[in-house]
Amino acid sequence: MVDYKTVEESQVNMSLLMTPVHSNFSGKIHGGYILGLMDQIAFMCASKHSGSYCVTASVNRVDFLNPVEVGQMLHLKASVNYTGNTSMVVGLHVESEEIRTGETKHCNSSYFTMVAKDEEGKSVRVPGLILDSKEKIRRFVRAVERQENTDTRNTNFDPSVFEVDRYVQFLIGHNLDLQYSE
Repeated sequence: MVDYKTVEESQVNMSLLMTPVHSNFSGKIHGGYILGLMDQIAFMCASKHSGSYCVTASVNRVDFLNPVEVGQMLHLKASVNYTGNTSMVVGLHVESEEIRTGETKHCNSSYFTMVAKDEEGKSVRVPGLILDSKEKIRRFVRAVERQENTDTRNTNFDPSVFEVDRYVQFLIGHNLDLQYSE
């Protein structure tokens, strides 16, 4: 197995024409269909990087910024931003393109954590990343920080240790009627 690979060695780009078969009644492409495509390209990118079958371990926040219309091209781009021992964070960027005008719109970005598996389903080691630019270092560090924030959030909101009094002030100004009492 190769010890390290460049980001470019595993990048994947995919473009598809959006047809009515995946649309809702208003002519917009279903978000679930787009998520499925994102999962496919994350799989391709991670498998290409690792040389192994990969599974999706988690998806970090997907915001649909602009709708995708029937008749537009959808462009998906995937790059490995971070490598752990057996996992990779694949950064995804999705744009729609109006074919007649060439106008593009950013639809969403997301981060998929993918884990490399062997034939028996056991996690296997993945090649590390060669970081040769400021942008690649930024993306790697951002992935590390995102993971650390997730770990902190999971710890703070664990039901066995959650302290209501610590967070009551955050509820002020929200659309709720607090009727909790200990």
